Amino acid sequence: MRRREKEITDRQEIDDVLNRARICHLGLVDGQEPYVVPLNYGYDGQCLYFHAAVEGRKLDIIRSNNLVCFEVEVDEEVIPGKAACDWGTRYRSVIGLGRAKLIEDEAGKRQGFNIIMAHYGSDQNDYLEKNLNRSLVLKVEIESLSGKKSGF
Repeated sequence: MRRREKEITDRQEIDDVLNRARICHLGLVDGQEPYVVPLNYGYDGQCLYFHAAVEGRKLDIIRSNNLVCFEVEVDEEVIPGKAACDWGTRYRSVIGLGRAKLIEDEAGKRQGFNIIMAHYGSDQNDYLEKNLNRSLVLKVEIESLSGKKSGF
């Protein structure tokens, strides 16, 4: 990282960002084209979990290249300045790399959905069978993480 004074090195602070963020931007590579999609997610301390339909572009991409990048942020605030180039932003963010796996068995889907629901503060786990049948879970096994903060 170029600006070492902005780097988050404490794993607890990185986990705090991952636990508090509400949307994860998942980056994929579709041939020679980047593809980023914002998603709801869950975090269990080691992996990210995403809900997905059983077909679609992101699944097609993951089936051919499961290497992913992701980004989340919290505490965002634009800080106005007196001149145009004096403006700034306060934030904490985490970027990571990992490999995505498709979880298609019922027990694995329920486990992933429970982690996602818990991330948003719910312990509901009464999934309708029809919804389980037309969805799956993307599990991202995290290989590396880095954090950055500004304005703190």
